[in-house]
Amino acid sequence: MTFLIRTIDHTATGREIVRDRSIESDRLSIGRATTNDVVVADLAVEQHHVSVSTGDRGQLSIEAIGSRDFTLDGHRQTSVTLDPARGGALTLGLYTLTFGREPDGKTLVTVTQEEREFGNRDAIRGFDLASAMPSKRAAAWIGVLVILGAFLVVPIWSSLAREDKQAGADGTDQVAWDASWSTGKLSLAHHSLENNCEACHVEPFVSVRDETCLSCHEDIGDHADRSRLATSRGPMGTGEALLWQVAETFGKEGPEACTTCHTEHEGAGRMEPAAEQFCSSCHEDMDARLTDTALGNAHDFGTAHPELQALAHTALGDDGRSRVMLDGKAREQNGLRFPHAMHLSATNGVARMADTLPAYGEALVCSDCHIPTDDRNGFLPVEMESSCESCHSLVYDKVGSTFRSLRHGDVAQMRADLMAMDRAPRRPVTQGLRRPGEFKRGGRYFQDFGRPARNYTAVAQALSDQGVCGECHIPSGDGGVMPVFQHSDYFLNARFDHEAHEQEDCTTCHAADQSDSATDLLMPTLASCRECHSGAEAVQAEVPSTCAMCHSYHPPNFGRGGDGPQSPAPDRVAHVLRPQRGTE
Repeated sequence: MTFLIRTIDHTATGREIVRDRSIESDRLSIGRATTNDVVVADLAVEQHHVSVSTGDRGQLSIEAIGSRDFTLDGHRQTSVTLDPARGGALTLGLYTLTFGREPDGKTLVTVTQEEREFGNRDAIRGFDLASAMPSKRAAAWIGVLVILGAFLVVPIWSSLAREDKQAGADGTDQVAWDASWSTGKLSLAHHSLENNCEACHVEPFVSVRDETCLSCHEDIGDHADRSRLATSRGPMGTGEALLWQVAETFGKEGPEACTTCHTEHEGAGRMEPAAEQFCSSCHEDMDARLTDTALGNAHDFGTAHPELQALAHTALGDDGRSRVMLDGKAREQNGLRFPHAMHLSATNGVARMADTLPAYGEALVCSDCHIPTDDRNGFLPVEMESSCESCHSLVYDKVGSTFRSLRHGDVAQMRADLMAMDRAPRRPVTQGLRRPGEFKRGGRYFQDFGRPARNYTAVAQALSDQGVCGECHIPSGDGGVMPVFQHSDYFLNARFDHEAHEQEDCTTCHAADQSDSATDLLMPTLASCRECHSGAEAVQAEVPSTCAMCHSYHPPNFGRGGDGPQSPAPDRVAHVLRPQRGTE
């Protein structure tokens, strides 16, 4: 059996609204509960009041299933059989359900609601609250005017009436009632501008312009030339191009604008770094669009990233650096002779000597020589006087209780000091000792350079491969030593934070305990980094690593003007450089 339920409602003007729906069932439930097939929203009706079921020859059996009866065609009933072809009207409270038969055989149930009159409405109209209130249309217009006045007219008027309307004002004479215009709090970086909208929004109803951002961020550098950025990004899709046309119509700058990436009013926290997709959209297959680029394609650190490269001195004595591949075989000519493995041994003579000195433990460790910078991102250069001289002494004379030391780093001064010595060393603590491991207990040792007649020979011997200077330095062949270069940063296009890796041992990433040559460039390889750092797309990554973890978009050390530092190459991405430190 199919029941066609037709509900007829009336609007305030008397217009009928008719809704039809069909129910395929042999039984129809009627009541106030929403689980019924026909819901009668009247408190005079029970939750489940009437049940209508089909019988023989298409007859309908109507029964009261609650504690109350019902009214059918003016008669109170609890159970009745009805022929829908003849029709009938079932009354429940203010609702009337009329039964009939459709030409297609469906049983039609028409639901209408009767409006009861309670006396003369004209007589009680003066007591109605609606008679004292404006009409709905008038109230709507009043609301519109109040909203326009409070949220548009007042802020605009107070803005025009301000005495100090220059960008960068202190915000004390601020616009009134403009809180509703803000979409959210400013980030921590711009929190001081919270009450100074015109510092960024210089022109009313105009998007923030690049020149406004650069008025404060004047030292920030471009990621690359604008034309190369557009080329590397590739052509836009039809939908994206259409959206940008609409945005530019309303004053927004192009895709390379500052506000494209740096969105404000997102909350009072730190600005979120760019998503990996933002970088990979250009760098994933950039060589197909920028055929002259020297950068390798990159998409995900865990799956698609070029081998790491470092800036190193590849030629002895040359202060220029070039990039070398960190494949575990990288070498650097830094001008030193320093075998890390020998100094980090726990059993050789260096370890025994360290055990006799109060400043060290049973053996040397990395932190004995490498001191972190204040920001704990890099390390200070190793200095002879503070890190080496406790073992590699440069004392050459003793006058009374005072030791005289050669001045490290100044070969000319060393020659002068030795030439001026007019006598043999006085009361040496130990003599003829040159290397740690032969150290004897009893105090500091110093070199015996001989009497003045032998001083010229002593200088030459000191600067030879087997001399006291040659133990750590490479002779230059012209009476000096090769310059020494120490750098706290080896990466051109990335940054590395040592503070974030303090829980790891140094040798986890730097194989210093296995290096027998000072030319070994002890930088981690890509494979060693991937032991902890997986790409952002990895489902279960120990350290999910996006591009922004190591790379930043803007090179902060490169200015825009001709008087600033030299700009990077077109393809150079951001790099937090630290000062290069070198000694000769």
